[in-house]
Amino acid sequence: MRIAVITDAWLPQVNGVVRTLTEVIAELRSRGHVVEVTSPDLYRSIPAPSYPEIRLALVGPRTVARRIEAFRPDAIHIATEGPLGWAARRYCLRKKLPFTTAYHTQFPDYVARRTHLPASWFWPFIRRFHGPAMRTMVATETIRAQLREQGVGPLHHWSRGVEVETFHPDHAPPDLFFTLPRPIQLYVGRVAVEKNIEAFLANEHPGSKVVVGSGPALEKLQAQFPDAHFLGKRTGDDLAACYAGADIFVFPSKTDTFGLVMIEALACGTPVAAYPVPGPLDVLEPESGVMSERLEDAIAGALKLDRATCHRLGKGFSWEASADQFVAGLAPDAGENAAVGLTRAPA
Repeated sequence: MRIAVITDAWLPQVNGVVRTLTEVIAELRSRGHVVEVTSPDLYRSIPAPSYPEIRLALVGPRTVARRIEAFRPDAIHIATEGPLGWAARRYCLRKKLPFTTAYHTQFPDYVARRTHLPASWFWPFIRRFHGPAMRTMVATETIRAQLREQGVGPLHHWSRGVEVETFHPDHAPPDLFFTLPRPIQLYVGRVAVEKNIEAFLANEHPGSKVVVGSGPALEKLQAQFPDAHFLGKRTGDDLAACYAGADIFVFPSKTDTFGLVMIEALACGTPVAAYPVPGPLDVLEPESGVMSERLEDAIAGALKLDRATCHRLGKGFSWEASADQFVAGLAPDAGENAAVGLTRAPA
């Protein structure tokens, strides 16, 4: 199958959306699918307001249309609600081509945290963007229920995976971890206001707090919490070593739709403490994490969990299964044709 993926989130960004897309696309290509990605790195771009790491492509709809037409896809997937996503959506509607979308981020809550406006003001934007899609892919049942309540649909389940070859318990901890008071509490992810990292760093459970990641809120948090340890961006084995060496992984976000970092931590044998919100409610089981409105209580409870069980549950998420779900969303009734109901884009 020839699959066109249009996304405003792409390398060198480091976040769950990019990780999901790169892993699934790699799996699809290994199976013989031809995937073309339209992303901001192909065009001139400007930094997003208040978030310079995210680039917004400066490109007109005709340019995106020509790229899609030249590729001649069997399926079109629009991953994000950014400039490239809107341009691709416009092309598909003009040509009357079916397409799928995905809901990766709690966009209304995300914007509300940054603008201090009610999240309800931004739901019409979400309904408008996803409304014409053949289906919208969503990672969890909790988010599915929320989208259904907001009038977004049809919906299709698309979960996430973990690289078990990289994320496992058999990594030596970073040297720093041998000098820190236990328990070591770890956060991994973007260092940005919508991630609610202040709640993690302000929690009163004894031990050490470690932040892995970068983002626009980094300098502010470093100044506000001088006793915390900020390690910057880590990837691959270096990141897995941080997970495996920590005593607890703390996920303070209330705006994520899944929380890929949670299953990476679990695959490394590290239990999770979180709020009882979408994402943790869908990913965590009683044996792998504890949720509470007080992070201190969640941390205390999760520290008692069995690490071997966390590892077993974490490695149960696979990118192979995620890729299967993605393809099923594009062509749920695939038979002789690669994508039933999808019209090949004109040359």
